[in-house]
Amino acid sequence: MRDAEHRAGDGEFVHVPQGETASRIGYDGDGDDSCAHAAEATAGILRKEAVLPLSAASARCEGCSRTEKDADRADEEFVSMSHEKVSVVGLGQMGAALAGAFLAAGHPTTVWNRTPGKADALVERGAVRAGSVTEAVAASEVVVVCVLDHAAAHELLDPVTAELAGRTLVNLTSGSPEQARESAAWGDRNGFAYLDGGIMSTPPGVGNPASMILYSGSPDAFAAHRETLRALGDPIDLGADAGLASLYDTGLLGLMWSVFGGWLQATALVGADGVPAAAFTPLAVRWLTAVSGFMDTYAAQIDAGHYPGDDATIDVQLAAVEHLLEASRDRGVDVRLPELHRELMAKASAAGYGTDSYARLIEAFRKA
Repeated sequence: MRDAEHRAGDGEFVHVPQGETASRIGYDGDGDDSCAHAAEATAGILRKEAVLPLSAASARCEGCSRTEKDADRADEEFVSMSHEKVSVVGLGQMGAALAGAFLAAGHPTTVWNRTPGKADALVERGAVRAGSVTEAVAASEVVVVCVLDHAAAHELLDPVTAELAGRTLVNLTSGSPEQARESAAWGDRNGFAYLDGGIMSTPPGVGNPASMILYSGSPDAFAAHRETLRALGDPIDLGADAGLASLYDTGLLGLMWSVFGGWLQATALVGADGVPAAAFTPLAVRWLTAVSGFMDTYAAQIDAGHYPGDDATIDVQLAAVEHLLEASRDRGVDVRLPELHRELMAKASAAGYGTDSYARLIEAFRKA
């Protein structure tokens, strides 16, 4: 790379400092004489620093005989330097969303699916259809697999273990922490880097920067490919233990289902008196924001193993859950979920912990 005041040779890039003008930059086919290519390449973008390919202003320049084909080749080289190649194996709803997000971010993307027709829409958008898993793996340094389960992933990838050597495998297939750790060990034995991932989104949310994608495994691989993975959502690094992404994923899904269950029970309760779900839910969402503050407080208590009931004791909340049970029964609403909460609180109170905070109930889950 050269500064703008130096001549650029054929196929080179020039550095355009902020505030410079195109008139200072010369380019030609042999590096000797100036022509309009640099001006064309920098037009409209001189307000910020950039590293730019020099493209042709016309089909052929009389000054340097550089053709549009030359310019296209330089532009393709620039794209390949800026956007890492990625292969996606598995094109179910989630796999197709992953491949689509890579394409939208400008990454050259190779795709493979057992049923070839599932790649058609992606190929129309610019993806390359691989004829085999081997071809898909060979096409890119980063190979992303998203299939039904770990058994299906190994069925596809075990036969191409040798081709994976020197590459990074990003496994976004749902599985257990133990399966992820076994896969990481498989990668270590066979010379490829392994990242396990948890997609905290449904397919329509893939590619949204607000969507969390959890990763654990090779720190070097994550650091090298973080920006590529950013095309899928916010990449969260959970560290070198390959099992942690799966562990967090399952824990967070459990939290989601608990929240959904509580919301549905509460919505049924107020709905029995004619309150529409759409009217109740904004207040439920606002209340969850306050609840998240309680969780921050309780997390410190759990880590310390000390549960002071400074805000609300178990005994106070036990009395409140009785009101919920009574109101639910009176309206014919299912009470199994609040009964579970009542049972846990009653046991803790009977054991002498009634003046502790709700966080004390972590011990009941640990001993279940």
